[in-house]
Amino acid sequence: MIKNKIAISIDRSVLRMVDSKIDGSMLRSRSQAIEYFLRKGIEGDSITTAVLLLKGTQQDALLQTFKGKTLVKNQIEFLSSNGIKKIYLVTQNPGRELREELIDTNVEIIEKEARGNASALLALKEKVKGNFVVMSGDTYNNFDLIKMAVKHGSLNKLATMGLMTREKASDYGTAILDGDLIIDFREKTKTLSSHIVNAGIYIFKPEIFELISGNSLEKDLFPKLAKIKELVGFFTYGEYEHFG
Repeated sequence: MIKNKIAISIDRSVLRMVDSKIDGSMLRSRSQAIEYFLRKGIEGDSITTAVLLLKGTQQDALLQTFKGKTLVKNQIEFLSSNGIKKIYLVTQNPGRELREELIDTNVEIIEKEARGNASALLALKEKVKGNFVVMSGDTYNNFDLIKMAVKHGSLNKLATMGLMTREKASDYGTAILDGDLIIDFREKTKTLSSHIVNAGIYIFKPEIFELISGNSLEKDLFPKLAKIKELVGFFTYGEYEHFG
């Protein structure tokens, strides 16, 4: 592995703590010790689980060809390139073609009869223990998800919503921001007060399951989170396509 030499300034007491961990076996030098604890600190906050939510009637969207492969393979590639190791697909009555497309992937299909995406997400309550990504299954996103995860961790709120701007905002849920906080969220309203819209990708703390009531994330959960100031916005500034 190619390593880069850098010059840094570090507090003397911290350096003494680093030196105290050099054992001559696993950690044989100061450089190795600094790299080990830096990697451990970063990866300790990393997010490795994602959930795709998709209505059963929209499963054909996942099999559409986009950029030379199916949408679901594009989604897997995007999530995996951003550190995601495990993906759950929550849907109803998955068809044979979809099941075959997901053979030998890191996707586990969870069958759930639900009246909306919020109640569908509850199927993961006992499976997800740490922070996790949720994405609409009929969308393609391509941006720096790791930056979004870092922001989610640093602001320590229950949820972070991916955002983008659109001229025709009435087709999306719209957000009102106060700094990083989303202080108001409305799903596909005809009375527009913002062109900042929902990009269909979120990061949640596992405690979010305790607040889920109703059937819809957009109509039930997000307005509640905005009201209690537990919803953060992150501008994705990347590719976005909707296939539903």
